[in-house]
Amino acid sequence: MSTAILTGQPVPGSSIEGDLRSLGFDVRIASDAADAETLLAQVPGGKRVAVVDPRFVGHLHALRLGLTDPRFDLAAIPGAVTAQPAGRQALTRAMARENSAGGGTALAVDSLADRVVAALDADGAGVHRPELGSLIAAVPADPQARNEARQAVADVDDEAVRLKSAVKARDGFFTTFFISPYSRYIARWCARRGLTPNQVTTASLLTALIAAACAATGTRPGFVAAGVLLIASFVLDCTDGQLARYSLQYSTLGAWLDATFDRAKEYAYYAGLALGAARGGDDVWALALGAMILQTCRHVVDFSFNEANHDATANTSPTAALSDKLDSVGWTVWVRRMIVLPIGERWAMIAVLTAVTTPRITFYVLLVGCAFAATYTTAGRVLRSLTRKARRTDRAALALADLADNGPLATLVARATRVRLGNPLLVAAAGTVVLAVSLFSGATWAPVAGAVVYTVTAGQALCRPLKGALDWLVPPLFRAAEYGTALVLAAHADVNGALPAAFGLVAAVAYHHYDTVYRIRGDAGAPPAWLTRAIGGHEGRTLLVTVLAAVLTASQFKVALTVLAVAVALVVLVESIRFWVSSGAPAVHDEGEPA
Repeated sequence: MSTAILTGQPVPGSSIEGDLRSLGFDVRIASDAADAETLLAQVPGGKRVAVVDPRFVGHLHALRLGLTDPRFDLAAIPGAVTAQPAGRQALTRAMARENSAGGGTALAVDSLADRVVAALDADGAGVHRPELGSLIAAVPADPQARNEARQAVADVDDEAVRLKSAVKARDGFFTTFFISPYSRYIARWCARRGLTPNQVTTASLLTALIAAACAATGTRPGFVAAGVLLIASFVLDCTDGQLARYSLQYSTLGAWLDATFDRAKEYAYYAGLALGAARGGDDVWALALGAMILQTCRHVVDFSFNEANHDATANTSPTAALSDKLDSVGWTVWVRRMIVLPIGERWAMIAVLTAVTTPRITFYVLLVGCAFAATYTTAGRVLRSLTRKARRTDRAALALADLADNGPLATLVARATRVRLGNPLLVAAAGTVVLAVSLFSGATWAPVAGAVVYTVTAGQALCRPLKGALDWLVPPLFRAAEYGTALVLAAHADVNGALPAAFGLVAAVAYHHYDTVYRIRGDAGAPPAWLTRAIGGHEGRTLLVTVLAAVLTASQFKVALTVLAVAVALVVLVESIRFWVSSGAPAVHDEGEPA
């Protein structure tokens, strides 16, 4: 159990002891500052500990935000500071310093907890201070100020603020107006019954898989049920994040589930639609695979652009300035959020089309909508990149190199060739074009030759740091080339089962790429080098698929794709699960683009 140390006797009428106990703290009362330091030393090092001023007046949710969020080693609000085991040494050192004769903030700040926070800041310890908004957290100096603070607490509905803060500050139109108004209450219902975000996330996945199974029946009742269940899955998908924010239940396992299950649900649903269409005599596997490729490449564009610019300096882009001006016109904000087809709008569209049309029409509309959204967002980001005067950092260049996913063949090319070709993006684009032309040439061995050229250019593209204005486009180009190769060659095989096998292979590889993104977002770095070597890198897999297509019969190629898909999936899943359930995994929760 966590321990809270009150640095004195609570003032009459204070609820601070009860509030701390309701948050799961064992409360201990110190007689003075020296006793507080003694009590701090007695708390086991593996437990969370908080130091709280006994005069604290504020909302219970303010205490919850300040003292129980598991994502931060050190956190504070006025009158209270907390440390998890990783921040314990810094807290102990700051407490000892404030209790020594040389305590530098004792005269300026009366509260021991606040003096400790000031000492932590002076040490550069990185204390998190949550945004409280209208919530009250104060240490009144006299009875009159205390009465005023208590009245301020009474004037603000703590629960209403908590419910509101459970919803993402920035979300899509459909989610904001059609889901969140009631899903937040489902989140509260779950919290009051002890359900965890991970349980809700799992329920969302199961619901989506049932929806995919209903779509796979190929019947109109099945399609209608699939559409309804897909919306239900999305409601639960919103609920799990809202539950995490409502109850501050963040975890590394939850981070992994949150980061991967959205894509697993959507792509499983695509497969269900394709199976359902096949039952009706319509083969739409190429459309399903195309939709997955387009959606994944869209996300890679988002990830690459954000990683290239998240710590860039001197952002002077007039395009960004225009976007900021448009944000002041309310309706344009919603229009721009809708036309990028975020997950809420996209899933609602898929659900409705599934229920009232056919899988083929559903995929056609999805492909057109996603293509337009991808063109709009990519064009805007290209304009921003070309018009801004920014210096990319080494961290950004490393992140882009990791997202590129070059394997051992490209690495060997980079080391063995002395001649360095030109701009990384142009080199990557040239290799991708050669590969694309070879795939449609009709000659048996042309794709293999194209893949060899592609491998060489992949190695050359990363010979220089990816710090150019448009170098963030290199990873999306590689994704489109690899995934597109599997699609084209499986379609050319023209044998039943080849496209589903290619779908499985692309899904397994895409999972690896999403896994890489979320590790980088959590500052955990790319997956281990052995994993990239084991699964060949993007250029190695592309070359292997072209060779298999050239030397095997169509039926054998289908089997080879299936075996390759299973092998890649097993390797990346085992390593991913190992990492995300380990103690070193970051508690990353996607609060960015509502994609």
